[in-house]
Amino acid sequence: MKNSNSTSAGAPAKAPDQARTPDETAGDTPGEGGGVATAKRPVRTLPVVGGSGGASKSAPPADPAQNGDGPGGAGDTAARGGAATPEGLPAGGGCHGGAERLLAAKDAGERNEALEELREDYPLGPHDQPQGMCPAFGSLRVGLRMRRTATVLSGSACCVYGLTFTSHFYGARRTVGYVPFNSESLVTGALFEDIKAAMEELADPEQYDTIVMTNLCIPTASGVPLDLLPREINGVRIVGIDVPGFGVPTHAEAKDVLAGALLKYARTEAEAGPVARPSDLVEGKPSVTLLGELFPADPMVVNSLLEPLGAAVGTVIPPREWRELYKALDSDVIAAVHPFYVRSVRQFEAAGRPVVGSAPVGVEGTAAWLRAIGEQLDAPEKKIGAAVDRAVAMTRGALAKQAVKGRIVVSGYEGSELLVARLLVEAGAEVPYVGSALPRSKWSDPDREWLEARGTHVQYRASLEEDRAAARDVNPDLVLGTTPTVQSAKEEGTPALYFTNLISARPLFGPAGAGGIAEVIAGAVEGRGRLNRMRTFFDGVGTGHTAGYGFDGVPERKLSAKERNARGRGGKAVTGAKKKKAMPGTSPSKAHEKAAASSSSCSTRGAA
Repeated sequence: MKNSNSTSAGAPAKAPDQARTPDETAGDTPGEGGGVATAKRPVRTLPVVGGSGGASKSAPPADPAQNGDGPGGAGDTAARGGAATPEGLPAGGGCHGGAERLLAAKDAGERNEALEELREDYPLGPHDQPQGMCPAFGSLRVGLRMRRTATVLSGSACCVYGLTFTSHFYGARRTVGYVPFNSESLVTGALFEDIKAAMEELADPEQYDTIVMTNLCIPTASGVPLDLLPREINGVRIVGIDVPGFGVPTHAEAKDVLAGALLKYARTEAEAGPVARPSDLVEGKPSVTLLGELFPADPMVVNSLLEPLGAAVGTVIPPREWRELYKALDSDVIAAVHPFYVRSVRQFEAAGRPVVGSAPVGVEGTAAWLRAIGEQLDAPEKKIGAAVDRAVAMTRGALAKQAVKGRIVVSGYEGSELLVARLLVEAGAEVPYVGSALPRSKWSDPDREWLEARGTHVQYRASLEEDRAAARDVNPDLVLGTTPTVQSAKEEGTPALYFTNLISARPLFGPAGAGGIAEVIAGAVEGRGRLNRMRTFFDGVGTGHTAGYGFDGVPERKLSAKERNARGRGGKAVTGAKKKKAMPGTSPSKAHEKAAASSSSCSTRGAA
């Protein structure tokens, strides 16, 4: 997708008397005195970060007639308060430039409704930026998993590259669209026109039902208004979302940003009239929608738990195709098994659907969750009791076979940390600390209260520093956490497992969850001796002056180029004054002749 409506920041402007093509003069209108006044694009005054010291200024684009430079020229850039980078972005326009632009907007007294709503729905923690991966990966991942859905990004090129690389690394074989920008298109509002043109180019109803357009940091902070995009083009839905790294604390919450936007669109469609019938619609019995990105086997396990209640799992949100949104909105109960889907819950409540928190984990968690679901479905007490008794018996049997021993610290950013901790405690482990990068929610209150009653400290919006401090203070047998937490624990000799890939990617609910997690936990705890033998063997490697590659000592001094070349040939370099000392009584020219003669005689002997 080309940024065809904007000029690169370094492009020279045409002189006033330079000939123009008919296409370029088509938009001109007669001016005063018989002259021609060029029709200009409406200019939005936006703060631009740049200038010496990164100062923020708010100024309209300079008039080319006043400084002799056209759009994107040196005079135009200077008038806007900053020098453009070689890429055409304003200074500070890298991965975190959006935060600076946001501060500049505040100084200028401007409002950014999108950011204000994000701050309200996803309150920040101790850091103003995520400590994990870019949050937009969460929404990008949801979009890439949906059938007949195109995903498009607009942001700094480095951000887009990283996001597409990560998405493909995780197995998404889908194209990611990109609408680039430069300082001019960002400030003048041309970026919005470029995005709109990209949507029109991409909106092919033969290929897509939906296009998800995502603003990253800088376009969001600059107020590029995706809500002004058409709701649909050629019958293809257009869904615009803002996912800045400094406005959405975690990638898990970014999933909710997109899921909430999709549900809102689908709800307005359903309220306006008949919609397409979803496939595999649950009929003749009440249905339950599971809210949260789950392990593939979990919905099937939950469905078996619901059977005695005469209910079934309807679908899972985030969805895999658009019609699943209608199915979710048609469900009788919403199970917020992941408690951070704030905007999604808002849409379900607007549709009149009750929401139940927590999840069927462990014996007590499964019993409480099934009872809450049964009560919302108005199921007879006899049915509820039978469902609870059946599930409790199976889960207790699985836990008895897979006991977990040891002190375990749990942390992560997936949203299921409290559920995993509950399961570990019921399996026999001691869990003194649970850290979650997600915020506190009323949908996780049952899990928090249960854990705190058993002596577990629950830390919401936990920082890396808090997780690492907990891992040091309680002397655990095992640490479950993010990559840096795991690395820190292993360096100190404590076994550790990466929460996302090794824990949350396993069955968690009902009997399957009880049996699925114990084996990997037990294996890791028993590996402490092996880990410490490895630490002893590699003691001192990669620390201090041995950090890096190829060093076995501290270099005394930096060698010159000639010395390095001589060392590479296996000899010593003899040049300048040293050469004179080596050949006393000869001038430099005679020494050169003598060396040449010696070389010649050697060649002659070799030929003979």
